[in-house]
Amino acid sequence: MAGLARKPTKRVLVGDVPIGGGARVTVQAMTKTDTRDVEATTRQVLALAGQGAAIVRLAVPDAEAAEALGSIRRKVSVPLVADIHFDYRLALASLEAGVDKLRINPGNLGGRDNLVLVAREARARHVPLRVGINAGSLERDILERHGAPTAAAISESALRNVGLLQDAGFDNIVISAKSSDVSTCVDAYRIISSKCDFPLHVGITETGPGTRGIIKSAAGIGALLLEGIGDTIRVSLTAPPEEEVLAGRLLLISLGLERGLDIVSCPTCGRVRGRLMETAGRVARELEGIERPLKIAVMGCEVNGPGEAREADLGLALTKGGALLFSRGKVIRTGSVDEVLQELISRAQMSAAGSPEKGR
Repeated sequence: MAGLARKPTKRVLVGDVPIGGGARVTVQAMTKTDTRDVEATTRQVLALAGQGAAIVRLAVPDAEAAEALGSIRRKVSVPLVADIHFDYRLALASLEAGVDKLRINPGNLGGRDNLVLVAREARARHVPLRVGINAGSLERDILERHGAPTAAAISESALRNVGLLQDAGFDNIVISAKSSDVSTCVDAYRIISSKCDFPLHVGITETGPGTRGIIKSAAGIGALLLEGIGDTIRVSLTAPPEEEVLAGRLLLISLGLERGLDIVSCPTCGRVRGRLMETAGRVARELEGIERPLKIAVMGCEVNGPGEAREADLGLALTKGGALLFSRGKVIRTGSVDEVLQELISRAQMSAAGSPEKGR
């Protein structure tokens, strides 16, 4: 997976974070606090950045929120994106506050003149614009022509508005084209990707809570990334934003687009030798926070142990009398489940810290 080919796109800088142009795919997040509450929002921005969000977006529903951006900007180092709808003056105020990027839906800014004014001010500050198109906010003529928010309609809206910005001499652009329907969303991004080389912010919108949202997001974002489409992602969930960041990072790790801890475990069957779910859960909890590339396997029996998981840096397989520890298919030791589990965790932590593993 590490060799996934990606479509070449232009490079856009959001603060000091590159998007496109061969840069690594980044995970973005959006705060869920009231932006006008500077302290609460600052705490959430810092927490999201600490968890791995490379860029954080904030809603700007009114002038008070736009004013608060300046205070938040001074308290954090991660690039900030102002999310703007309906009022172009909020975009201008956000630029004054020092944001690193604007997310706009050009169709609801009140006309071409307002869009050109925002683009002019953004260009003067070297701030990129994300042209963010949603299925629920398409221009009336496009919706009437297509009859529904189809992939063709969404992509037409995105490309039309990008064209307006280019006509105004602005090309510091990122595009997103989101829908809650996975197939529609994926097809819209495919069309846009085939027609331009601007970097793409990929995500599925309104995915729902918990597992439902994660599955829909993984299906759509994963499909596009496997085709080489997408330069930055947000997993949108009805959940705390920290869960969005975790889901996004795990998705990138699973595709080989980000390096980090990868825990694999078998689904269990009638051959399972003990409490595999409990054991795998403990491994995940104990090793949470490891960012160094490391593949850990937790397997339910000898059949699925060193053989099927031979690529694991470290692995544990339950046996009839306890468990065995292995590395790259080679058995290192046997013992009770607790003994082997403790050594697995210890070796993994030492490896993550850069220390030589004992016994290797």
